[in-house]
Amino acid sequence: MIDWGQVETDLDAEGHALVPQLLMPAECEALALLYPVDALFRSRVVMERHGFGRGEYKYFDYPLPGTLATLREDLYARLAPMADRWNQAMGIDVRFPPRHADFIARCHAAGQTRPTPLLLQYGAGDYNCLHQDLYGEHVFPLQVVILLSAPERDFTGGEFVMTEQRPRMQSRPMVLPLRQGDAAIVAVHHRPVQGTRGVYRVNLRHGVSRVRSGHRYTAGIIFHDAG
Repeated sequence: MIDWGQVETDLDAEGHALVPQLLMPAECEALALLYPVDALFRSRVVMERHGFGRGEYKYFDYPLPGTLATLREDLYARLAPMADRWNQAMGIDVRFPPRHADFIARCHAAGQTRPTPLLLQYGAGDYNCLHQDLYGEHVFPLQVVILLSAPERDFTGGEFVMTEQRPRMQSRPMVLPLRQGDAAIVAVHHRPVQGTRGVYRVNLRHGVSRVRSGHRYTAGIIFHDAG
């Protein structure tokens, strides 16, 4: 059971929230085993070729695997009111429909038709540079990362990290301690922060530190599609 009140509190305070045991170990392992099944994916990205880091990932094609399709719809429905509240606080006019299918229809009407849920695979020495998952005009401001492998058993190192950049301040680093099946709900781009002179935006990025040994698999649920 997800404590959505705590999720909202943590997102407002930190720009991220941890959800323990979103998936059971068997569900995690089943998703990781999909990685070699090329027919399920629309593209493969080798990070080193693009300066993104080291390792690789694959974007799923439609139809998505059932577990990810259900999570994408259900989590969106819970997060859309928070996304609306954030946009209102930051003076952004965009609001999000209650149903994910209606938001995806908005993306597709604007030419953002490529699905963005993905699996990421890391081996020893691999890492993911700090980045933001922005794929077009229509962006849902929150996304979900699920660790599919077990730290210390399947891999060492490979911490999920974020940085927050406030105006005229040094970047603040954050390390999110994930176990197998845990999810992190994180800001995609920016979030509102209450200051002495009103609300201002802070910029966030996320990545993965170097994997020291083993193999690490992650699932990512991005709610907007790509152009």
